[in-house]
Order: sequence, then structure tokens, then C-alpha cells
Amino acid sequence: MSDELSKNASELLTNIRDKGPLVWNFSNFVSMDIAANALLSIGASPAMAHAKEEAKDFSQICKAIKGALTINIGTFDPYWQECALEAATHANENNIPWVLDPVGAGASGFRNKNVEQLIKFKPTILRGNGSEIMAVAGLSGGGKGVDSTSTSYDALDAAISIAKKNKIIVAVTGAIDYVTDGHVTYAIEGGHEMMTKVTATGCALTCLIGAAIAVGENKLLSTASIIGIYDLAGEMASKVSRGPGSLRINLLDKLYNISSDEIISNVKTVSYTHLTLPTICSV
Repeated sequence: MSDELSKNASELLTNIRDKGPLVWNFSNFVSMDIAANALLSIGASPAMAHAKEEAKDFSQICKAIKGALTINIGTFDPYWQECALEAATHANENNIPWVLDPVGAGASGFRNKNVEQLIKFKPTILRGNGSEIMAVAGLSGGGKGVDSTSTSYDALDAAISIAKKNKIIVAVTGAIDYVTDGHVTYAIEGGHEMMTKVTATGCALTCLIGAAIAVGENKLLSTASIIGIYDLAGEMASKVSRGPGSLRINLLDKLYNISSDEIISNVKTVSYTHLTLPTICSV
């Protein structure tokens, strides 16, 4: 584990808790509750606002106080599609950092069209599972509805390609998480399989990334750091959970209680240039 990365993760957590950044979330019906509570638990300030008529106002607030935007396409309909495009337009015009979560990309032409349109507005971060990232790259990554049937490693080449082509940062999450700008790739190990049994844990992570890039200057490092924190919180919460129901509660509690010492000692993150990326990344 890199001392620089673990130290950055600790400092990032302190900054989030001290500054309480506003994260404007264009989330979905399924994830709103856990996403908002995850942000509150870690010390950020969530705003779940979707109306097209509010996009300009919220973008101005985010610009003024250095907030961030997240857009999640999980339960889009044509009206929400218009609203999201309006939000992305204002974020792009006002240099607001933002995260795109292409939930279920590859499952339908409608979802694919949404991603294709939104990515033109240059999200700071694209975060998805293996199947979603492969679909964004135009590859067949399988997928079962909004669930992934491809591993994060399967999608690593696609993530690097997307990052280079669009000049953005791509985070592909799974048993091992990868964060890349196309040149440097971070691999983060942690979390617990039980987290896949709690709906919208990935969507909540997207919103936490929003908090990280609102306060962190180095967006690549900040994204890798918040994923490391989240994975560690999930891993620790799973040890005191009897099943998915208690894990959901314990995960929020751990995000609230996690300490800098725990992060420095336990976050499992390493970095590689993509030229030296090993076949199997384990730390």
C-alpha cells in the first residue's frame, strides 16, 4: 500500500468532514435514500434535486461554494433525460466537477443513448460496474439488467480506452476497483460480497465520489481515496452484520465513525502506470 495514498485518504476524509461539501444529486428512485444518508454519514451535504427548472440555480450554488454534481441514469424517463442534460450543460459551463453513473448501460437503447449524450459534457468521473463500462466503450459486457456479469478486470482495458478518448477519469468497481485517467491506474481492494445484496451501494459510492472531487484538487487520487474509504467501511461493517439488512445500517454507521487511523492502517490501494499494470492486481 502506498503511504501517499493512505495519507491522502485520511486527509480527504478530514476535508469532507470539515467543509461539508454540497453534492447535488440527480439520482434515481431506488438510490436516493441510501445515497443521501451515505453523504450525510461521511459529513457531506446532499441535495436531491431533479427539476429542469432548478438546474441553473443549483449549478450557481455549486459554483459559488465549490460543490459537485452526480448524475445517475438508473430510473430515467424522457423528462428526466431532459433534466439531466440541462444539469450537465450547466455543470460543464460553470466548471463544476461531476460524476456520471451509467446504470444499466447496455441493457437498452434508451440507456445507451442517455450515456452517449451525457458523456459529451465531459464528466469529471465516469463510474460503473464491469458490464456498464464495457457497454460505454461499445463492447459486449453481458449484464443482467442493471447487474454486472463482467468483472472489473474484464473492463479495465475498456476503462483505460474511455479515459484516453474522452480525457476523463473512469472508475470501474467490483471485487477489485480500478480508477484510471488512461495513464495512471489505481487498484483498490476491499469491500465485501454482501454489499452486492444491498441495493444501490454502488449508486451511493457515486455520490461519495462527488463529495471527494468537490474538496480534492487531484481528482484521480481523490476518487481512488474515497473508494478505498468506502471499501474499508463496507468490509468493517460486514464483520458485525448478520445479513444485508443490518449491513445497510452498519455501513452508514461506519462511514460516520471511521477514523483516520483506521484508514491509514487498512486502506488497500496501490498505483501503477498502465505500462506496468500487472495481470492480476492484489494488494
